[in-house]
Amino acid sequence: MLSSTASCLCKAVTITASEINPKFTVCHCDSCRGWGGGPFFAVQCGQKVSIDGEDKVKMYASSPWASRGFCSECGTHLFFKFKQSGDYNMPIGIFEKLDGLVMDMQYFSDQRPDYYCFSNQTKELSRAEIMSYFAKKL
Repeated sequence: MLSSTASCLCKAVTITASEINPKFTVCHCDSCRGWGGGPFFAVQCGQKVSIDGEDKVKMYASSPWASRGFCSECGTHLFFKFKQSGDYNMPIGIFEKLDGLVMDMQYFSDQRPDYYCFSNQTKELSRAEIMSYFAKKL
């Protein structure tokens, strides 16, 4: 596990994650691509996350199982948080330095547009597989 600090563009929010999984995921769902203009490259950070400037974090319930957090001042995307477990997935790009990362999984692989692809060999889950997984948890 890795540990690192992240912040939004305006520095109103600073996040320290103590248990970052170096095996990162990429999500191709419509929500993630709409939220960030492309696939969501995320590291799983578990629950050991501390947020300074939490009063500047705006939450949006983006699905029955998760919410997305962003800075209310500058709009930086800060995290995707699972409602049931409280686990955080955070954008790789907001961290100051993360070494040794490996792309491990692609979510909603059947929703990946034809205009991009990755050469990395990863596990992949389709929309139907993801929806089945979360239906069991709700």
